[in-house]
Amino acid sequence: MRNAVLQLPKSRNANEQRQVLRAAIRQLERADIYLAAVAYMELDDRGAERALNQLRTDLESLRSYVAERRSEIRQ
Repeated sequence: MRNAVLQLPKSRNANEQRQVLRAAIRQLERADIYLAAVAYMELDDRGAERALNQLRTDLESLRSYVAERRSEIRQ
């Protein structure tokens, strides 16, 4: 079986594209866990906390977008 993640985007079929997007979603979910861990550290730096909150918001927006794109792909 070919690994869909390692293929060029143009050579992926619909199922492989869905696999790649699902892998991306999992990675984004893991990134959010790491950001949550940093937030839990209570850095006591307002600028850092603002940036962290912005990163988490952007990350969730990207995850939602990728999930929506994945659901649009027909098998």
